[in-house]
Amino acid sequence: MTNFFNAAEQGEISREDWIRVAHKHGVPCLSDAAADVPPISNLWNYTQMGFDMVAFSGGKGMRGPQNAGLLLGRKDLITAAVANNSPNSDTVGRGMKVSKEQIVGMVAAVDWFLSQTDEGMQAEFHKRADRIAAQLKSIPTMESRIVIPNVAANAVPHLLLRYDQQRVKMRPVDVMAELRKGTPSIELNPNTGRKPGAGLPCDENTIVVGVWMLEPGEDLIVARRLKEVLTKAAR
Repeated sequence: MTNFFNAAEQGEISREDWIRVAHKHGVPCLSDAAADVPPISNLWNYTQMGFDMVAFSGGKGMRGPQNAGLLLGRKDLITAAVANNSPNSDTVGRGMKVSKEQIVGMVAAVDWFLSQTDEGMQAEFHKRADRIAAQLKSIPTMESRIVIPNVAANAVPHLLLRYDQQRVKMRPVDVMAELRKGTPSIELNPNTGRKPGAGLPCDENTIVVGVWMLEPGEDLIVARRLKEVLTKAAR
């Protein structure tokens, strides 16, 4: 079986060419699309494109158990995968088996996800980013913008924050560390303070806030902690 890492869509081999060449030689194709929802339609787009199996994370966009997921595609390949999972003992997948509780949680997550709309989710993510940005307007030289990465994975609104470090004397990576060790512990997007990556136009002077994993009301908690840390650094 071939494995196509879906986030590598900007590579030299397109999905279509990958599928065509593999199938020409009678080899099935798996697409690792762990973070590729939303949009909701990706749950069936890749199998309709020709991939024989597609794997999605249970967490991330579907908001289900992080240690569960979906494997969609050809029945014979799914059957082969099941043979290496619970309740079959002494298999390669024994150490990675999914419990009954996680399966129920995954079913509930799929039900919830399919009841949403792409437009509704995008609008909510924008509102969260806007609320955080609004709370930080008093920080000297603060600039904010909302960016949707132009990639298949994590294609949701992200809040980018930039400021003059001569006025706010704290590097973004240090802001990230400060939020992580606080109560509650808050984790910023790992592209914070780094070179561009994952479709995000960031650099060492950029804080990246991901809002799609937040529960209702948590955006204001993130905003409050960011404001506390950055205000203190501006004194």
